[in-house]
Amino acid sequence: MTTLYYPLFFIAVFIIFPGFRVVQQYEKGVVFFLGKIISVKEPGLTWIIPYFQWMRKVDFRTLTMPIPPQKIITKDNVSVDISAVAYFKITDAIKSIVAIENVRQAIDQIAQTTVRNIVGRFQLDEVLSERDAINKEIGTVLDAHTEPWGVVVSLVEIKDIELPENMQRAMAKQAEAEREKRSKIIAAEGELLASEKLGQAADVMAAHPIALQLRNLQTMAEISVEKNSTIIFPAQLMSTVEDIKKFINKEQATKN
Repeated sequence: MTTLYYPLFFIAVFIIFPGFRVVQQYEKGVVFFLGKIISVKEPGLTWIIPYFQWMRKVDFRTLTMPIPPQKIITKDNVSVDISAVAYFKITDAIKSIVAIENVRQAIDQIAQTTVRNIVGRFQLDEVLSERDAINKEIGTVLDAHTEPWGVVVSLVEIKDIELPENMQRAMAKQAEAEREKRSKIIAAEGELLASEKLGQAADVMAAHPIALQLRNLQTMAEISVEKNSTIIFPAQLMSTVEDIKKFINKEQATKN
């Protein structure tokens, strides 16, 4: 009976146990038999024929790939360094193995080339203000290249745009000039509104001379609040009493 255990032990150790494979929930296992794909294993515990079959696991999670800074010359001949990040996901396990040798390396290379080509067609102001459109265009081009590999590029985002120091100074001066222009326009609009109101006030005072005298009295009251030792009396104030009397007599005559 003891001699019967040796063949069973040999079969268990060298044939059965080496054939067990564990495929994670986020993976799929592509099984090769003598160099030919015969099946795709789902997540869980599975078994293959050892020595004749072998399994290659494919990760189906969304992967992040940083795109290193690229030196790009924009359409208006400005040199910038642009770094980005791409998110991609394998959707076809067989294509990702058979159609391309190394999916991640291939996407890395094509992503760098695509970023340089796409951004180079835009001017600097467009690169700074239209990131969403550029990201979308880069993602569309990448997705068209990676689809035969069984890969979908879900998102591409430009992370950082580094400008030369002289360009940063020029843009700072431009922004400062723009703010100064707006401030002058606002001040001019304020002067225009003030002049219109002053013109209306002058018309009222011309129609009612007593109004000017009342304004003079109000100004003197404001000056006296400051506890000034010197008060200047305008020459027009000398006729204030006479104007008030004339105004009262005129009002009484109108009522009669």
